[in-house]
Amino acid sequence: MHYVVVQVILKEKLWGTGSGNLTSMEKAINDQAAKGYRLHTITTASSGSKGIGGGDRIQATMVFESLV
Repeated sequence: MHYVVVQVILKEKLWGTGSGNLTSMEKAINDQAAKGYRLHTITTASSGSKGIGGGDRIQATMVFESLV
């Protein structure tokens, strides 16, 4: 089996709730799917600190497994 590990930093919206850049995670998943990989595992870790302009940062680590 072959695996690929991808990390994406999710930034909380300045106002309201939720992530302001879920599209970057969606792009990473779709890019790997186009290469013949499927999402196997995902973990998250919160930095607990505010970035410039506010909002916490969450690091999402995704492990993709080859379908071939």
